[in-house]
Amino acid sequence: MKSPCLLLAALCLTVSAAAQTICIAHVNMIDVKKNVTLPDQTIIITKDRIVATGPANKVKAPADATVIDGTGKYIMPGMTDAHIHYFQSGSLYTRPDAINLTNYHPYQKDQDYVKANLSDLMARYLACGITSVIDVGGPMANFEIRDRANSDSAAPTTWVTGPLVSTYLPQRLDEKDPPIVRVTSPEEAKRQVQKELPYKPDFIKIWYIVYPGHKADSTLPIVKAAIAESHASGLKVAVHATQYETAKLAVEAGADILVHSVDDAVMDAGMLKMLKDKHILYIPTLRVMDGYYRAMIQRQPFTTHELAYSDPFMLGTLTDLLHMPEAYDYKAARGFIHVPNKADTIMATNLKLAQEAGVLVAAGTDAGNIGTMHASSFLEDLLAMQKAGLSNAEIIKDATLNAAIGFGKEKDYGSIEKGKIADLILLEKDPLHDLNVLGNVSMTIHNGKIFTKEKLLPVTPEILAQQQLNAYNAGNLEAFLAPYSDSVKIYDQASGKLLLEGKEAMRRSYGPLFKAAPELHCQVVKRIVSGNTVVDEERVTGMKDKALTAVVIYTIDHNKIVKVAMAL
Repeated sequence: MKSPCLLLAALCLTVSAAAQTICIAHVNMIDVKKNVTLPDQTIIITKDRIVATGPANKVKAPADATVIDGTGKYIMPGMTDAHIHYFQSGSLYTRPDAINLTNYHPYQKDQDYVKANLSDLMARYLACGITSVIDVGGPMANFEIRDRANSDSAAPTTWVTGPLVSTYLPQRLDEKDPPIVRVTSPEEAKRQVQKELPYKPDFIKIWYIVYPGHKADSTLPIVKAAIAESHASGLKVAVHATQYETAKLAVEAGADILVHSVDDAVMDAGMLKMLKDKHILYIPTLRVMDGYYRAMIQRQPFTTHELAYSDPFMLGTLTDLLHMPEAYDYKAARGFIHVPNKADTIMATNLKLAQEAGVLVAAGTDAGNIGTMHASSFLEDLLAMQKAGLSNAEIIKDATLNAAIGFGKEKDYGSIEKGKIADLILLEKDPLHDLNVLGNVSMTIHNGKIFTKEKLLPVTPEILAQQQLNAYNAGNLEAFLAPYSDSVKIYDQASGKLLLEGKEAMRRSYGPLFKAAPELHCQVVKRIVSGNTVVDEERVTGMKDKALTAVVIYTIDHNKIVKVAMAL
């Protein structure tokens, strides 16, 4: 049985477009400025703004308000992923400059998928309680994406910049509308900034990469010129500078935001003081390289949260190397790629030092890079911040208010206060006590409109088939079973013999298999979808010396797989 709150949420979804006022009554409210949970609060929202907050015995619901009973629930500001890239899908094929698989999957195919599925990508952010995202560099098409997102109620508020002003040019990316533009002189840097100005970027991004054998200051005049030109137009500047020396030089030159951790050396007291005194925003992006490394060695410990909230088709590509080993020697890579590695330890140390020193920190993922899935990766970065030694209260503030402050948006975003945009998330438990609660958002209120995961991410038969396949390849038993009906029946297609009946029988059968065969992998060779039926031609490896080929027919009813017929 659904909780009264969720039943009311479903009702609200049908009336929110007409309703002018929403009242969330008797809720426990997280004040991110004071790092406390205020009990029994009431919040009034009119259109897209918060018009009142306070104790429930003092703030009364207007007569015409849609009332949501928040008794026993917790509410906090909507979260912000302060580092994403819309032009990247998160798939194995989205950065051919890092892993070149264009002979197997053309880069343009990845880009076409991103464009065709942009609405779904955006909805996933809201389903995860992320009501704002910051795209820190992409093609000029980014500005069209921003306009689209900010006019779509089912998309997060989006702040963007255009192509990265770069000291280095990676190969194999889009040449017609490049996400990264290399400049070779201060004059070129100024001109590149000027090209973006008519599109009203929210900030400018610099990619400060030093070639091997060159000194960190060899391209500093270019960085200084881009910063000066941006500041002259009233724009903040974000800089990709992951080395201690480049980060220090960038900040000294006037950078406002460091979009990654310093990962080659522990920051000293002087560096930390400079970051604090200059009000630098520090975005650690702790796990983005793990996504690359795990793909390269084919060790993919997908969490249940990632399997539920990621785009299932892009997530599914991340195990593709298992069925095309000739494309990349992932077994050899296991000898020299280690997760975690030394840089991970340095980044965690620097984050803890920055937080303790009073540096402004904001949570960000670098979503869109290989293995860092849009929306679902955010929780994993928050948990990595926790592992680095940050408190839940610090992390929640880093995930809400601090990004708004760092990008100059705190007047309207980042906290639950009168006059601010109504971006809030409703939770079953207090995230100050258990950060994992953020992985199961009951309701998202964005710009004063109410959303739930079920409405944002409707399930199709193909999605269910793909989700169970992804979980199968990850060896995640609970996520594998989730798409199935409790009374599912599995048959041998040729004889009609019932092989298994019910989830518990599946658990007893597949649980030991997953443990015994860590390299187990199922490739969909061909798929046909017709109504509520999905027919897959599947090739399974990792179970025996010889690959097993089967045709599997999945029948779906009421958003669950109710029948499976297999022909081996």
